[in-house]
Parts: sequence; C-alpha cells; structure tokens
Amino acid sequence: MADKPILYSYFRSSCSWRVRIALALKGIDYEIVPINLIKDGGQQFTEEFQTLNPMKQVPALKIDGITIGQSLAIMEYLEETRPIPRLLPQDPQKRAIVRMISDLIASGIQPLQNLSVLKQVGQENQMQWAQKVITSGFNALEKILQSTAGKYCVGDEVSMADVCLVPQVANAERFKVDLSPYPTISHINKELLALEVFQVSHPRRQPDTPAELRT
Repeated sequence: MADKPILYSYFRSSCSWRVRIALALKGIDYEIVPINLIKDGGQQFTEEFQTLNPMKQVPALKIDGITIGQSLAIMEYLEETRPIPRLLPQDPQKRAIVRMISDLIASGIQPLQNLSVLKQVGQENQMQWAQKVITSGFNALEKILQSTAGKYCVGDEVSMADVCLVPQVANAERFKVDLSPYPTISHINKELLALEVFQVSHPRRQPDTPAELRT
C-alpha cells in the first residue's frame, strides 16, 4: 500500500488552500504537516523545510515518491495521475481558458500581495498595496468571467480556475477590497463556497487554525 500523501500547508495560505480543495475534489486522503509562516520568524525558512522546497514556500506535496512545490504544478500532476473527477475540461479550448484564468490569479494577482511582498512594502502601505493589486487583477478577471462563466468560472463544471478563485476572493475580503464592482466573481464564489470540498478545505477548518478563527 502506497504511503498517504503529505501536504505541507499553512491554514491561511491561499496557495495551500488551492491544493486542499483539489485533494478534496479528487477524494484523495492525505496528512497535513502545518508550516507556520509567521511563528519563529517563519518555519518555511528552517533547514528541514528548505530541503523539501528550496523556494521556502508552501504548499509542498509529498506524493508517489516525489515532492512537488507550486500549487498549479501540484494540481496538474494530480490531474494527470488521478484524472477523475476532472480539474480540466476535455475540450481543448475550454481547457486553455481554465489555465488562463488560473494563471491570471496564481501569477498575476496572488504573488503581488503575498506575505513576502507585503513585508517589502512596509507595514503602513500593506493594505493599500494589496487592495491596488487585487483590484487591478479583478478588473480583468471580471471581464473574462462575464464571457466564460456558467454556474462556475468556465461553464457548469468545477475546474482549476474555480480552485484558484475562491482563495483569492478570501484574500480580497481579508484586505477589505470592495467587491461590489465584481458581481460575476462574487456570484461564482458564493456558489463554490456552498460545495463540501470548498468547506472542508477552508482555512477556518484546518488543524493549524487558531481557536479564535475556527468555525
């Protein structure tokens, strides 16, 4: 029997949340090893964790005898090795759109407002900076989704794009971004949060969630 996959995760990390959603969606049983990005100066900087992921970031997934960093690479691997249920549509054009939306969020929004960047802009500028980059990305995303969305980001099947969307909306809410200009994003997010796989993977329901944030 193969060893159970191990996910190195931080409860609030949106990239870790993506992978937790994908694992839940595909029905993969796994263990979580919490990596606290704040405590002790950041546990991601320990020698032990750097051996797992030299980028010193979560998530990292140990699975099938390998360790994979980067949430999109992890999801692509899960899709290739455990294709049902799908994270990517069968139609090549829809598949390209799903990847485009996923990359827009994972490369064009989230990295610009993550912890390492916020440390560089200074405490007094963090909220304004995060709001600016998320708003810029959501302006583009809303326009795209208006032409691609059905019930979810691309049609009526949950895809990798949806897996990326929900954690990013949570980031927007945390940074007090006004979501009223984004009705498509908000509607899709509401639909997705009603699904069990998005609930069990939620930051408020993780082993390392502080007691005061649990639901």
